[in-house]
Amino acid sequence: QVQLLESGGGSVQAGGSLRLSCVATGANISTTCMAWFRQGSGAERERVAVIDSTGTTDYPRSVKGRFTISKDDAKNTLYLVMNNLKPEDSAMYVCAAAPGRWVGFPGISHFVSWGQGTQVTVSS
Repeated sequence: QVQLLESGGGSVQAGGSLRLSCVATGANISTTCMAWFRQGSGAERERVAVIDSTGTTDYPRSVKGRFTISKDDAKNTLYLVMNNLKPEDSAMYVCAAAPGRWVGFPGISHFVSWGQGTQVTVSS
């Protein structure tokens, strides 16, 4: 099973940017479906970006055009670039992996490997 370690969170002002990283060990993620989820205080866990085994990406309307997910296969690392951050983006951001080859985007139950998360705080 792959182990995931996130970094890159922090505190920024509204309109700022952050790049989150998620280093994977124990398995090659080049053809694995990977995703970023977030969970704010008192909120449900929300998927904010996903990249399937073909490299196709998907985002919810709340972050589309501001967030970009990508993978560096050589570094076995997943990224999330977040631009034009808003206070409502404040949350714990967690990366996750769904084993196997996916064309399309699996439901949350298929993501069996999770990192510990990195906190993002956006002030107004």
